[in-house]
Amino acid sequence: MPEVSTVPSLDQLHALNPVQQPTYEDTGEVADVIARLRKLPPLVFAAECDKLRTKMASVAAGEAFLLQGGDCAETFDGVTASNIQNKLRTLLSMAVVLTYAAQVPIVKVGRMAGQYAKPRSSAVETRGGVTLPAYRGDAVNGFAFSPESRRPDPQRLLGVYNASSATWNLTRAFVTGGFAHLRSVHTWNADFVKNSAAGVQYQNLASEIDRALAFMVACGIDDNVFGTVDFFSSHEALILEYEHALTRIDSRTSLPYGTSGHFLWIGERTRQLDGAHVELLRHVRNPLGVKLGPTTTADTALELADRLDPDHEPGRITFITRMGAGKIRDVLPEVVAKVTASGRQVAWVCDPMHGNTFEARNGYKTRAFSDVMEELNGFFDVHEELGTWPGGVHVELTGDDVTECVGGSDDLVEADLVNRYETLCDPRLNRNQSLELAFLVAERLTTGRIRRANPVQNYVPVSL
Repeated sequence: MPEVSTVPSLDQLHALNPVQQPTYEDTGEVADVIARLRKLPPLVFAAECDKLRTKMASVAAGEAFLLQGGDCAETFDGVTASNIQNKLRTLLSMAVVLTYAAQVPIVKVGRMAGQYAKPRSSAVETRGGVTLPAYRGDAVNGFAFSPESRRPDPQRLLGVYNASSATWNLTRAFVTGGFAHLRSVHTWNADFVKNSAAGVQYQNLASEIDRALAFMVACGIDDNVFGTVDFFSSHEALILEYEHALTRIDSRTSLPYGTSGHFLWIGERTRQLDGAHVELLRHVRNPLGVKLGPTTTADTALELADRLDPDHEPGRITFITRMGAGKIRDVLPEVVAKVTASGRQVAWVCDPMHGNTFEARNGYKTRAFSDVMEELNGFFDVHEELGTWPGGVHVELTGDDVTECVGGSDDLVEADLVNRYETLCDPRLNRNQSLELAFLVAERLTTGRIRRANPVQNYVPVSL
């Protein structure tokens, strides 16, 4: 376990030449913002991070499945009750589908309450001969294409804290205050079931769940146990000033935790073995994710695991693969096989979104639902061939009926993208596509389970 004294300072991290960081004009203003952030209460608690790490150990052991999803990049304007509720009910609906099919616990993690910064392929953007800094998310600058808006503003880090706090407060209220009760499964999607194939399928499943609940309650199981769920927050730990300011020492253990979110991940562009992001996160006690793209080698994955988790702690490391539909079957097998052969037990999770982005003929950045599912199927195929557990999915989604990804059962085409294209960064699955994905993943978990012992069903009948 890391020592308190080993947590690197911001100066030490900046000496490592961190990538994907904003360039602020006023260093004094940055220092003032950091000082204010350090005085604010933590957004999450160390014990909650420990609880999630235990659950991720179950995912790595093949005894649970991770569902992680939410916006590509949250926005300050998007912090409304309806937006938070819509995303949450989409994730809860997907979790119900997966739980009923796979019959293993679903670990529910939102890309929520902290996902306000995005790495970019270019530091600048040019329009009409005018070049300005690229939009890096509301944590850094504004989306409007003007010098004032695009200037990196450190005050926005305080906005991230406030927006994350508001989002997480309402999310906690929803998941503990009755909204997440299993008896509410019908109401979560009642408003769009009539014109959605996935919605109709979902309502049929909800009716089966109602009958199952009635049976269990009739057998004497307390109905209250179905009233709340465990739900956790996550984001890419990208902006070092923000993450460092919210790294706190746990009073129970005197060990450091990143209290900006329960689950923090390192992106494909910032996973340099000797880089600042790996250096900071290897010292915090949170469960960690690492994105692995198509250039990943098995040796790279093992080096990252050794750097971030030298003690081989259960639940510590999750590898989130994002290799693209055309490459996953070629790249993933060797990575999984070699990591598994090393004796490491990590959670393997598929991000089928980021490797499958393209520009439509009308200029919109989009993804094809068929490509998303092709990568997911490749992920399952590889793990079933190797006999390893496909531990979860990581998707960019929204609870609204946007038109940002083409395909799906509604057969959205490129011409439909203009109707409700609302993302400021990458295209997201809408609610219908998200539910459809959940059913397709559930089918893979159900058929794949034939060759696995289900830990939930692993009991010995009692003979008298």
